[in-house]
Parts: sequence; structure tokens; C-alpha cells
Amino acid sequence: MKNIHQVKHPLIEHKLGILRDKETKPFQFRMLIDEISTFLLFEATKDLNLKDKEISTPMAKTTAKELDEKIMICPILRAALGMLESVFKLIPNASIGFLGFQRDEKTFKAQFYFQKLPKDAKERLAIIIDPMFATGSTAIEACDFLKEQGIKKIKFISILGTLEGFKNFNRFHSDVDVFIASIDKGLDENAYIIPGLGDAGDRVFNTLE
Repeated sequence: MKNIHQVKHPLIEHKLGILRDKETKPFQFRMLIDEISTFLLFEATKDLNLKDKEISTPMAKTTAKELDEKIMICPILRAALGMLESVFKLIPNASIGFLGFQRDEKTFKAQFYFQKLPKDAKERLAIIIDPMFATGSTAIEACDFLKEQGIKKIKFISILGTLEGFKNFNRFHSDVDVFIASIDKGLDENAYIIPGLGDAGDRVFNTLE
């Protein structure tokens, strides 16, 4: 699967270990989600278009580079909100297009309930962010929706995923590049990633029972 890119780095491996640990506190969990997302965002944006810009340094005039691409970050509510800070730090001028999905606990499929995109969404590169890529259902539905809106350039950033989810996703969206920190063993009977890290949304927002 040429569109699935696992980003490997010693610091990612180290931080993933702490992220997975059930003893990791919510404030530290949020920090780690942000840090790992930064690594992934670097990799996902390495081919962004640039243009020349004339500037003056304190010493002389010179030609610098600036982004020549309009970007829309699409967080999947709610867990992906923990990944947004890394985006704002690296791409402060990015627009945000919210996509709301909730999991059907009987079918394990994604149910679409909310969207709010910028008016010029068609002109932007869409980067979907969601910490978990389990069955691929949410990713498929999100890409379906964005393509229906006329958005032609889409990328996906996730922290944990499974081969099962990627194979399912590629039946519909093999043209979308996915950037992932870890490809885990698989899914349990409730479609949760194993070994995974539990419910990312609950751990980000400290809503564990």
C-alpha cells in the first residue's frame, strides 16, 4: 500500500510507549499527542508548494521562500482536537474544517453528525487528523464527504492504525496519502485497536469512567 506512510523516529517510538501506558495522566497524554502529531505533520507537509518572496534581512535584501498552498485542517471530533495545537504552531494560517463522527457501538461504523468547512474549502489542501485509524470507517466517510464537496487534494494523519483498517480504506481512497506513527497488531471483538492506547477522546479530555 504505497499511500500508507509509517513515520519512524526514535523520539516517536519513545513517546508512543509513554502514550500507550495506562498510568499516563491526561495532561501528559495531551502533551504527547501534540508532540507526536508535530512529527507526523512535518512528514505530511514535506511536499507543499513554495514560492519566492523578496525580503530584507538586517544585512541585505534576499529571496526567501513562503508557502504557496492554502491548507485546511479537518479534525475528526472529538479526539482530534488534542492534535490541533501542533497544527497551529506549525501552520498558524491554516483554516479549520470540523467533521463530527460518532461510533455506532453495535455496527462499529461511523455516524456523521456535523460539519463546518470554510467557504473556500474547494481551493485548499485538506489534511484530516484523527488519532485512531481502526476499522477505517471514519476515514472513508470523511474522505467521501470532502470529495463530494469538490475537494481534490486530501491527506490523512493518524497516530495508531491497523492493516485491516488500511486495506478497507484503500478499497475506496487509495489516492489519499496516510501518515501514521504505528501500525498495530489488529482489532479486538469491539473493534478497538490492540495493543492501542484505549479511547483517545476519553484520555485527552479526562472523561474516563
